[in-house]
Parts: sequence; C-alpha cells; structure tokens
Amino acid sequence: MKDKFLEAMWNRYACKEFDESRIVGKEDFEFILEAGRLSPSSFGFEPWEFLVITDPKRRLEATEHSWGGRDRAMGASHLLVVLNRKDDLRAGSEYLDGFMKDVQKLPQDIIEMKSGAFKNFQEDDFKILESERTLTDWAGKQTYIAMGNMLTAGSVIGVNSCPIEGFHREKTLEVLDEKFNIDTEKFDIAYMLAFGYAKGDAPFKKTRREMGDFVHFD
Repeated sequence: MKDKFLEAMWNRYACKEFDESRIVGKEDFEFILEAGRLSPSSFGFEPWEFLVITDPKRRLEATEHSWGGRDRAMGASHLLVVLNRKDDLRAGSEYLDGFMKDVQKLPQDIIEMKSGAFKNFQEDDFKILESERTLTDWAGKQTYIAMGNMLTAGSVIGVNSCPIEGFHREKTLEVLDEKFNIDTEKFDIAYMLAFGYAKGDAPFKKTRREMGDFVHFD
C-alpha cells in the first residue's frame, strides 16, 4: 500500500494537454470528490464549496478570464471550481453555530465552548479578523488541503489533473455570480482543478530535493 501511494505521488504532475475523447467515469470522479470531502480543515469547519463543470460551453464561460488554464479546462473531462466561505466563518456566526449543531452533532454546551476557543484563535492566536481579506485568505488555505488529497486520489486511479490559479480573480468572480449563480458575498474563489486523461506521456521526469536538504530533526 505504501508503494502504491508513493507511486501515485511520483506519477502525478500538472497535465498540460488532455485527451478530449476520454471522459472520467462517474464513480471515479465521485471517488476524487470524496477525497476532498473527507479532507481535514481547521476546527473541522469545511469552509469549501465545489462547483463541478462538465459541459464544454460552460467550462469556456468559467475560464473566460483565465490566462493560465483555459486550454487545460477545455481539454479536460471535468473542471472543478473550488470556493471558500468568507465572512460567515467568524466565530459565533449563525452559519458556524448551525454547522456545529447539524453537521458535527455537538451538544449546545460543547458548541459554546468550541465557539469560544475559535474566537480566541481568530482574534488572538492568528489575528485573522483584521480585515475581510485576512479571514478569506485563511479560509482559502484550508481548501488547499482538499486540493492535495483530490490530486493524489486522481493519480491513484490513473486520472490526470492540473491545478489552475492563472485567472483574474475579480473578473472570474463576476462570471461565477452572473452565469453560475454563485453568491460572491458569501464565497471567494480559491482555485480551479482540471481532471481528465493526458494526451501522451508526462513531458518530464519529476524532480524533488533530497529529504536531507529540507528535513531537520531536533
């Protein structure tokens, strides 16, 4: 099992050209989404929302202002737009209280205790309430955990992928608001992911630093 996992890690790369004739099956793509769903997040609050786009015309619309990933998105089988929550991630918000009650199934006294700890974390430990952007960026960081797991999950089952950050953020948010009914008052865009099957082999051999170059034991 260890060897298979490391093989998937070594084989994964940012695919630049997808085979448009090959479609990722429903079961396989749900496996990738499940890897995202089960990902850890700070306090377990899962601040992400996934928008899956398979229609080529809609993928073209979503990547209208992308300078780094439009070709990838159009050639791929699935385009996944990952969003993160914004202001309703403040401690004590109606959303978080409801999340702890309905999703995490916590009793009221534990909700109050956890909310207090989260408030201290936000205000004192990490100071992420200094502006709307610091809170939004903190939430966005959580979504990258899900990204890593979904990319690896795809590689495990032979699905290629490409992370996409090459887009104009504000203009893309306008498109998501106007054409995809995304409430951009509640959500920001973190990144996009293209999934599909590569056209040809990987263009290069993966390189990484040796373990001893960056791991330090004390």
